[in-house]
Amino acid sequence: MTTETQADLVAAEDVLLFFNAAVTATGQREFRSEAYRQRLSLDFLHEYVRVNYRRLYAAALALDINDHNAVRIVHGLLEHAGDASVEEKHTEGRLIAARLAGLPPQRVYRLFRGLRGAKVNNRRTRAIMRDWLAGRPDPAHDAVKYRAGLKTAVRHAHLRLNDGDVVPGRAPGDPRDTELGAFLFRPGRLPRYRHRLLDAWRRAHYEQGAVDELPFTVAEGFAARHGMEREAFLERMVPRMTRLERLRTQGQRGGAAPAGVVADVDLTVMPLTRLALYVLTLDSEARARDRAELSTALRAAARRAAGPLAGSWGRVAAVLDDSYSSSGSGEKRRRPLAVALACHFLLEVLAAPGAYTPLWTTGAKDPLLVRPWGPTPLGIRVLDALEHGPDRLVIVSDGWDNAPPGLAGEVLRVWRTRLDPDRRTAVVHLNPVYDADGFDVRRLSPSVPTAGIRDAEDLAALVEIAQFSEGRTGPAELYAYLDRQVARYVDDPSGGPR
Repeated sequence: MTTETQADLVAAEDVLLFFNAAVTATGQREFRSEAYRQRLSLDFLHEYVRVNYRRLYAAALALDINDHNAVRIVHGLLEHAGDASVEEKHTEGRLIAARLAGLPPQRVYRLFRGLRGAKVNNRRTRAIMRDWLAGRPDPAHDAVKYRAGLKTAVRHAHLRLNDGDVVPGRAPGDPRDTELGAFLFRPGRLPRYRHRLLDAWRRAHYEQGAVDELPFTVAEGFAARHGMEREAFLERMVPRMTRLERLRTQGQRGGAAPAGVVADVDLTVMPLTRLALYVLTLDSEARARDRAELSTALRAAARRAAGPLAGSWGRVAAVLDDSYSSSGSGEKRRRPLAVALACHFLLEVLAAPGAYTPLWTTGAKDPLLVRPWGPTPLGIRVLDALEHGPDRLVIVSDGWDNAPPGLAGEVLRVWRTRLDPDRRTAVVHLNPVYDADGFDVRRLSPSVPTAGIRDAEDLAALVEIAQFSEGRTGPAELYAYLDRQVARYVDDPSGGPR
């Protein structure tokens, strides 16, 4: 093996390790590690990969990494722009623009505040901020809902609101541009605003009726200031709530909500993993009572996520972790269990009709009633799954096999080396939990590919990426795959990461 080949293998392993972290880690507390350890681990990985593999570091923006790490990558690329060549800057700029367009606005504004705090103010950064702000559908809405963020971005990028830089298509001196600047930097100077939303914000300081005209998160603050009764306020705000705000409001109130708050939510259009999280917030009585509605919604979401792959995976067996550690942490409550539940419904659709076998670690038979409890007997469940002779075995677990410890790894080793050396059964381990101490997701066996997973919707793509960690494909194939993803993403961001 040549030195160059060895270097390529090391680079490929490093990139896969970083990808697993970027999918699963959010810098928050996990079941077995504190938040500060998560952040320290991520700090090291981001700097290491950016310095040594900048092109591949930027390419991660085209993959299904989570928003937290996407923002960190953008910040790192812009803060260290001097390390990139002209060609790299061009590609990075397109990747950054595409990724920012798909991020929630509050995350982008938080990124802009971070760039200002780090004193990153090069020409490319200002151009990216200007273009993103120019693409916002309603700057006045942002001024009301994200006032501090928009103000910071305008000031940092030296945007001239009065000349219409943020709202393209209007002539210089447009009154709305003028009053938008006054709203941000000289509040109270104008007796009234022509824009309905800006004036509603002004009136809401002394008029309760104006509160109903504001976005829900802004209206909440004014409602508290006016001492408005919570139940009545929620009922009045239903038309202005987003679907997630309605569900979040119900969750905050322990599953009870004013009439109409949840009734208007169409569960069948919710993303699969988010819907699974919502289901797990309900108590067992509510899940049993609404079984038909919840099952229909979960299967509809799974069919959307599967797309053309539905029914194409043949015989599928799944080992799904619902042990006590799947309860997650205070910051990520029941997230691992929600991912397993969502994967269950997705794998049911991906398998051939009637050819799917789910096996929960606790032995649960009803997926809608799963709850996190007990140890993690992965080895026993893997044995049970292999007895069915599946074409694919998918294991969704945090990898802490403890009943007895290490049995799953030994079972998989013997299966792969002695019983199935021809790999008639494809085995993959998907892990929703980042292991800060190992700088990666925890693995069950060196003979089985492991990939991090955050959303079940990414399952099919992650299974494809997992093959690169199995050693059956080389670094050249990995780099070619990344190049294809980047080219596809910058040409059509809507088809890239969610």
